[in-house]
Amino acid sequence: MNKENIITDKNNLTKKDLELIEHILYKSTDEVAVAIGRSFERLEERMDAIESRIYSRLADIEDKMYSNFEELEDKLDIVKEEKQHDTNTKS
Repeated sequence: MNKENIITDKNNLTKKDLELIEHILYKSTDEVAVAIGRSFERLEERMDAIESRIYSRLADIEDKMYSNFEELEDKLDIVKEEKQHDTNTKS
């Protein structure tokens, strides 16, 4: 197809042809917009799931830290009691 044929073809388009083309373009853009919207929804769902897993893991870490702190306190209490017992027996 050369330029002359394209120009001639353009001149032969009727108003109905142009309206049909316009309708197809609008329909396509609507479909693209819906697809993009759905993609964003899926992305948001994935991000929510990731955020939930992160908070869950942080809570697990926090629980473990508090558990370790309690163990350390218990060990320190034992050491203090032993030290006090040693001090009392020497006196």
